[in-house]
Amino acid sequence: MPNKPASQDFAQRVIDWQASHGRHHLPWQQSRDPYRVWLSEIMLQQTQVSTVIGYFERFLTRLPTVTDLAQASEEEVMALWAGLGYYARARHLHACAKTVVNQCQGQFPRTSQELQTLPGIGPSTAAAIAAFCSDERSAILDGNVKRVLARYFGIDGDVSHGTTIKQLWALANSCLPSPSLIGQQPKAMTSYTQGLMDLGATLCTRREPACERCPLADRCVAHHTGRTQELPFKRKAAERPTRELHLLWVTHGSQVLLQRRPDKGIWGRLWCLPMFDSASLAQNAVDDWLAEPLPCTRMASIGHDLTHFRLTLTPWRLALPDTAIPPVIANAAGQWICNQTLANLGLPKPIKTLLVGGNPDTMATDSHQ
Repeated sequence: MPNKPASQDFAQRVIDWQASHGRHHLPWQQSRDPYRVWLSEIMLQQTQVSTVIGYFERFLTRLPTVTDLAQASEEEVMALWAGLGYYARARHLHACAKTVVNQCQGQFPRTSQELQTLPGIGPSTAAAIAAFCSDERSAILDGNVKRVLARYFGIDGDVSHGTTIKQLWALANSCLPSPSLIGQQPKAMTSYTQGLMDLGATLCTRREPACERCPLADRCVAHHTGRTQELPFKRKAAERPTRELHLLWVTHGSQVLLQRRPDKGIWGRLWCLPMFDSASLAQNAVDDWLAEPLPCTRMASIGHDLTHFRLTLTPWRLALPDTAIPPVIANAAGQWICNQTLANLGLPKPIKTLLVGGNPDTMATDSHQ
């Protein structure tokens, strides 16, 4: 192993590997349309490719242009996003589309610096869009790329710490294809950027990296020192706490009582069954709403994983008699929604499973907020 890994031919190795072994058939590839590239990049943040593909195709079928997205209702956008998790992305996506249409005449900026001025677009995402759409020579640094660089250069620092991130950005820039290479290979930035993403996703994975097939292995510090399982180093997060919530599942005929979640907190702006911290608070709410108090029936609890904690959701079922007049409930507490429209609403995954097509006894888990 050389004393110091070289970055001079790093880019060429990645480009050559991507041409023969990288991914070429994802639905957002082979496109220079900033809308499609941007949409895919936002969806791919914190989410696996296999999950994104179906969402991406459905999104484009319903909203094929940035103008369509800007003009769509929040309800439609959240419904299309429901299940992808990290719902702030959907709100930023909608805000960004409106900004592009209203302030940029419907055209995405061409440079990464300009793209970063739009809602929800950070430096790495902006660089990826500019590289794929305009061949801009800009470095990306998503989670996959951090892992590749940390192993290749043997970076010991915590990759979630600002000092190490700054070091990784410097290395990412040093590994970019040279201007002369870009002059010889006009699509070098597209191939290089995609190649880095592919390397991290398919070979340089978190567990059991396929070093024997990696084009960088002969100069990779982690590979030669047997530290691929140690690097990249990230300080172990504290064990996620468990939180218990109680759900009111109140129905009247073909209607169900739902509540719009606030902007902040879990499942922001999605529709949800009314949630309470205890069973007694849930029953108290029912008693307040009904002229004649009725008991709720406890159902099987549902486990659901979020990023920072684990949820145990316990639904309490109450089917009001068809002859009863449904109580008038203030908007802040909930609204009566027809069952036929549930599939078109933005519902959290466990709630959609419960109401639309799931077995309430099935444990539902998802890593997204």
